[in-house]
Amino acid sequence: MYAVFKTGGKQYRASPGDRLRVEKLPAAEGESVEFNDVLLIGEGRQLAIGRPTVAGGRVEARVLAQGRTDKVSVIKFRRRKTYKRMGTHRQSFTVVEITGISGGPQQGGAAAAE
Repeated sequence: MYAVFKTGGKQYRASPGDRLRVEKLPAAEGESVEFNDVLLIGEGRQLAIGRPTVAGGRVEARVLAQGRTDKVSVIKFRRRKTYKRMGTHRQSFTVVEITGISGGPQQGGAAAAE
């Protein structure tokens, strides 16, 4: 079983047991989180396709860690004008482990069989 869900403006494909690095979530390590914006749930050759989301679709996960990416240099300049600004950026992220997916093709939703 797998699901495609949306969080932080991005879409992720996940199965139970997968570890994903998603945009920062307001949860502490060890807490459970739930993603309700499920776009698709598949099991075998059956699909539950959301329009735009699967009704009753849910992805449960456990927060493993909070972290920040490596530092990225940001440079802004104008040629020939002696103008230069330098800065850095570090993006925060959360590592989650998918513990369960519910609301699949058997529980309803728009089904499409191949």
